[in-house]
Parts: sequence; C-alpha cells; structure tokens
Amino acid sequence: MRALDQIALGLYFLLMLAVGIGIRRKVKNARDFFTAGGKMPWWLSGISNHMSGYSAAVFVGYAAIAYSDGFSIYIWWACSIAVALLIGSFVFAPRWVRLRIHTGMISPLEYLTVRYGHRTKLCLALSGSLLKIFDVGAKWTASALLLQMFAHVDLKWGVLLTGGVTLIYSVMGGLWADAATDLSQFIIQLISGIAMCAVVLYRLGGVSAVGGMWFRLPPEHRQFFHGQYTLGFALTFLLVNFLSYNGGTWSLAQRFMASPDEASARRSAQLSSALYLVWPLVLFYPMWAAPLLLPHIADPSQSYATMAQMYLPAGMVGLVLAGLFAHSMAMTSSDANAVSAVVVRDIAPAFLPQRLLATEKQQLLAGRLCTLFFLGGSMVIALLANHMGGVLGLILLWYGALVGPIAVPMLLGMLPLFARCGAFSAVSSWLSGVVAFAVIRWLIPSSVDGNTGSLMLAVGGPVVVSLFVYVLTGLARPVHNTRADDLIKVMR
Repeated sequence: MRALDQIALGLYFLLMLAVGIGIRRKVKNARDFFTAGGKMPWWLSGISNHMSGYSAAVFVGYAAIAYSDGFSIYIWWACSIAVALLIGSFVFAPRWVRLRIHTGMISPLEYLTVRYGHRTKLCLALSGSLLKIFDVGAKWTASALLLQMFAHVDLKWGVLLTGGVTLIYSVMGGLWADAATDLSQFIIQLISGIAMCAVVLYRLGGVSAVGGMWFRLPPEHRQFFHGQYTLGFALTFLLVNFLSYNGGTWSLAQRFMASPDEASARRSAQLSSALYLVWPLVLFYPMWAAPLLLPHIADPSQSYATMAQMYLPAGMVGLVLAGLFAHSMAMTSSDANAVSAVVVRDIAPAFLPQRLLATEKQQLLAGRLCTLFFLGGSMVIALLANHMGGVLGLILLWYGALVGPIAVPMLLGMLPLFARCGAFSAVSSWLSGVVAFAVIRWLIPSSVDGNTGSLMLAVGGPVVVSLFVYVLTGLARPVHNTRADDLIKVMR
C-alpha cells in the first residue's frame, strides 16, 4: 500500500468513529440502543440489513470458491438469500414489528418466555450468544487477513484495529450508530466495488467482456451448479438462509423490529432482497475473472486483493480495502448489538438482582458493557481461528450448521401452523440439531476441511434434523397454551 492508500484507509476508520460517536446523542435509553426507538426509515433499515448480511469473508473465502467454481456461488449464496428475504418480507418481517408495537418487546428472544417458557428461552439465548462469538470471530479473521495481504500487517494487529474501531462506535451509538455507519460503508463499498469491476473489465477488453469472459473460462464455470455446490446444496443453503436472514440471525430481526410499521418492515426486507440479487453480480465479477488474469496464483483466496494491488491506482487500493472492511464492521457491530439486547433483556435478569436492571438507563449501561465484552471475546476467537477450521470452517460449518437449531423454534414459533409445538418441541429441536452437528462435524470428514465428506450434509444436516424433530414432537405432544395463542394472534 502506498501513502495515498494508507491515508484513504485511515480516513475511513476516522469517518466510522466520527459517525458512530456523533450519533450518540440519539441514544437516550435501552429502546434507542437496541431498536432505534422504532423510528428507523425503511430504506436505511434495508441498506443496513444488506450490509449486515455478509462480511469481508466474502472477499477471502468466497473469492476462492468463485475462482475455482465460477458462477454457482451466485446461485447458492446470493440468490438463495434474495429469495429467502423476499418470502420473509410477507411472512416474518411484519411479525417482528408487530411484536414490538403490541408488546413493547425490544429483544428478538423476549417473546419466547410466553411462547415456550423462561427456561427454554434461556437455553436458546445462552447457546445463541455463545455461537455468535464464533461467527463474529470469523469476520475479524477475514478482515485481518485482507489487511495482511494488502499492507503486511500482522494478523493480531489487524484484528485489534478493525475490532477496536467497531467496538468504540458500537458501544457509543447502539443500533442507530450501526445503521448510520452501515449507510456510510454502503456508499464506500459501492464506489470501490464499481471501480474494481471497471478496471477488471478494462483489462479483459472492455464491455464486451461482460459476457465474452465466460467463454474464455472452463465450461463448468458457467454452470449454475458445479462440483460440491449442487442443486441439493443450494436448496439446503436456501433453508439455512430462510431461517437466518428472517430473524434467526438476531441482528436482522432487530432491523425489522426497529421499523415504525409493518409496511416499512416489508419494504426493508424487499430492498435488501433486491440488493442481494443485483449487487453480487458486480461484486463477484472480478473474482470470476481472476482465473484469466491470475491463472497461476498459489492461493485463490488472495485473488481479489492481488488484483486490487496490481491494477488500481494509488488511493483506490485503500478505498477498496475500506469497502471490504465495511461489510465485516457492519455485520459485527450489528451482531454485538443484538447479542447485548438478548443478554440484557433475556439472560441477565435470570442471574442478577432485579434492581440492577430496573430502569432503561441501567439497561442502556448494561447494553454498552455487554457490547464491549462480546466484541472483546470475539476478537480472542479470531486470533484462534486457524485452530477451528479457518474462516470458511467457522462460517459454513460452525455458524451455518448451528444457526438452524436455534432459529427453527424461534421463527416457526411465530406461525399459527405450529401453535401446538411447545417447550418440549423447542428444546428437543435445539438439542437434536446440536447433537446432529456434533456427530457430523467429528465423525464425518468435511469437504471444507479439504476431505471427501459431504458439505451439504455438514451444513444442512443439523437444520433438517431440528426441523423434523420440531414438527414431529409437536404432532406427538401437542400443547395448548392460551397465552402463547394470544401472542401468536398479536403477530398474525
């Protein structure tokens, strides 16, 4: 990186700090910190939802997949998220905002006390919070790897830099700061992404390369499904994304809850869906073209960073790197805020005296402290990522496989169709999914680790098992809970 690149990157970090700290005055209580007071505009919520949905891991782990397997990643990743959000905009997004409006709840898990009971909620809240530390740790690792590729910064310092900046503005401004920085980051990554795509097009011969490039690549790179990323894997990933992006990932549920009304929540999900359908075509184009420009690169995960360094002028490299950081910082700050909401509203009351969290100002302070400790813990995990399957291992296996067992009872519990599924169904579903994950993870080799196992089984097995057990136990042991039925009617 040259001096102009370092200046551009430094200005980016300063901008994030300034926006996050500047928005602090909007945060007066716990509701502002966790749900933006229910006043977030649909367009800001939609952009924030999109920015919080993926991280710099896309430019490391997914860049390697795009390099070796071609177009299929757009189908099983981007299209599956777009479809999941589009369906969810009618099914789940309105339910989340109704929950906040009619009950005053500001944590995605608060309703589980009425739906399944306090112990069940506590079980899901604790396991989900612990899981999120691993997920966010993967995002820090991916960001630090990019900084290492571009500027030869040691991994641990890269984690501390990106994590430290995010920690400051997240602790200060809560969800408002997350959304405001998400908007700034969206603009930066829009400029940097288009610049990267334009320079690669120029290197390939101009606009004609948009379609012509594919006929210069191996034929399998044009296929919708290729190698281990089959139709079955795409459908499995669609199921995982349907659960995750409609609220199973707590930070995304928060954005729906922060909407002022149902129509805004619905439009927010639809905007995010449209962005997932269109923007990855620009984003992934340089990664798809990389085999033509870097045919002998030793590590395909470094292809995007290498092309940026080779082809972009001074200053633009720093801007591209800032754009890559934008996704990780958006996602991690959102996750930290969501987990702190769950800890303060759902976990801490079970272990602390009620007087310590009696007022919203006390909850605001507790939320800031939880954000601080959560981000600190995730940074420790980032430094240990190589011992846990690397970036893709953490994302596709640990998080992708375990989000389902938590999300199944959480999301399906909102629907009238599953009203007879009670606490036994929720706990059985969660426990069976975790057991399935453990069996698959340790007894069956995974292709993500470079072996010959089935990636589809590794990612989808726990989710399918959880779903099956939840439905089956609901039929075998139906529960009639008047309070839960009334709550489901409120969300209807």
